[in-house]
Formats: sequence, structure tokens, C-alpha cells
Amino acid sequence: MVLRGRPVLTAQIETWPVAGSFVIARGAKTDVDVVTVTINDGLHSGRGEATAIYYHGESAQTVLAQVQAMAGEVARGIERADLLRRMPRGAARNAIDCALWDLEAKRETRPVWSLAGLSPLKPLQSAFTISLGPPERMEQDALKAAALYPLLKLKLAGEGDVERVAAVRRGAPDARLIVDANESWTGRDVAREAAALLPYGVELIEQPVRAGEDHLLDGVVSPIPLCADESCQDRADLPKCSGRYNAINIKLDKAGGLTEGLALAAAARAAGLEIMVGCMLSTSLGIAPAILVGQGARWVDIDGPLLLGEDRPDPVCFERGVAHPALPALWG
Repeated sequence: MVLRGRPVLTAQIETWPVAGSFVIARGAKTDVDVVTVTINDGLHSGRGEATAIYYHGESAQTVLAQVQAMAGEVARGIERADLLRRMPRGAARNAIDCALWDLEAKRETRPVWSLAGLSPLKPLQSAFTISLGPPERMEQDALKAAALYPLLKLKLAGEGDVERVAAVRRGAPDARLIVDANESWTGRDVAREAAALLPYGVELIEQPVRAGEDHLLDGVVSPIPLCADESCQDRADLPKCSGRYNAINIKLDKAGGLTEGLALAAAARAAGLEIMVGCMLSTSLGIAPAILVGQGARWVDIDGPLLLGEDRPDPVCFERGVAHPALPALWG
């Protein structure tokens, strides 16, 4: 009989190329560094992946250092609930938490969704991101993308946003549209900016103002639902979102893992907020756990792997932007 040993944590930084470049209001990326974590007990291995939250000052190097600092706790058999208390929210905790879920699922020969008390997973329609650029380029990008993806997400920058959205609508007349202002509407009349997008069928606006300045939305009546992204990391942020936003965007790298992501989704629903599930640039290993949180979400944006030049073997299968949860070969 082979006995399990003490869990051993290993981690590394991997660099994955972006297909072309990924452009938002804060800059462009041509590749992404992810931190992968493996926890091996001698019989089974669990894996997790995380992308640093750059607007929190994280880098792949700082995330890796945080992960490695927890190797002793993992070897002593730390539980997921204790992990939430011992580590701050963020990408490092996400990678370890997801690896622990994966390890437990393999030990018990059960899928992660079953461990989490969920119903069998359903496919999810994901948005596909149109990078920030001149209106004419965004129109061409939308024209190409709409042939494959019925839901598009546009990156905006403040000045010239109506022209960008109008151009995308010309390129993709039948697509559903959501937009991400990436905090660029700070100092603008948010209700007026939103009203100008109504003719183009925009159904959601992410993060119009800077995180920490959410009070600027007090009394704002937007004709299009507003969604908190940078303003909502985990459950601690829900009170400042209620009454100002209609929805929150849950990203596991922000929340610090699947454990907190599932709890955040439940708490948000109880507070009357809609759910969007998003991701950072990542491989299929990074978005596989997000598929669990995305069950029942109104909007899903887990196109991270679709924006890369290559993905892992046995990736999550996307068909016209629909993510199919055939996960066992990859995760859980």
C-alpha cells in the first residue's frame, strides 16, 4: 500500500505570448507572466495558476515569493479556510487555493464542482475583448470577431468613447456589447456618458470611475447597469458597491481564490447585485476554476486564453465563445 506523504508545493513563473497585443487605457501587453503552483502529496498533484494584479503593485516575482513563503504551511496540511485567514487576497492566494481544490478533487476522485456543492457544470457564453484603439481599427477588429463571438467587450478610454462604440456597432451590428471604461470616466458625467451609448445597445458598463472614488456615483442614475471591477475585490468591498453599482465583476486573482470567489458570488446575490465573472490574461488553467463561479452569472468574460498566441495542452474548449466545462484533463 502506497501512503500519501506531506504535501510539497512547487511554483514557477511562465511567460505566454499574447496574440498581437492587448491594449487597455493603462497600456499594451505583448505577453503575460503567470505563476503556476503544483501541490504534490506523492500520489496526486493539484495545480493552480495566477496572474499578478498589476494595479495593486503585484508582479509575477512578488506573487511567486508570496507563494513560496507558504510552502511550510502547505506541507503541514493547511486547509482552504485557514488559507483565507493566513494570506491576503490576491493572485498568490488564488494559485494556492485552486491547487488545493484540485488536489482534494483528485484525492476523492470527484470533480471540483461536486466538492463545492454545485450542480453539474453548464457551458458558458464568454465575451471576447476588443482592445482599445482608433475607432476604425476597433471597427475592423469587431467585424472579424463578430463572425465567431456573439458577445463583445470593448475597452474604452474616456475621450472619444462614443465614436469607438459606434464604430464597433458598425462592424458588429448583431453582437451583444458590454464596455469597460477602466476608470476613465472619473470627472465625467457618468449618466450622460451612459445615455450616449444607449443607441448602440450597450448592456453593461464596467468601472466608470477610479476605485476608491466610488462616492462619485452617489445619486447617479445610469440608464445602463454599472459594474464594479477594480472597486470590488472580495466580500469586504460589497458595502461600498451596494447602491452605487448594479453588478460586480468577480475575478479569482482579485478575490484570492475559488473559495472566496464562490463566497463572494453568494454574498453579492444576497445583496441584490448581479454577477459578472472575469479573468486576467491567463491560460486555460487560470480560467478553469472561474467556470465554477460563472455558473448562473449574468455576464461572463473568461476569454483570457483566447487572447493568447498559444495555450496549454488539453485547453478549455471554446466554440463561438462558449466555454465547455470538460475540465478533468486540465483541472479538477
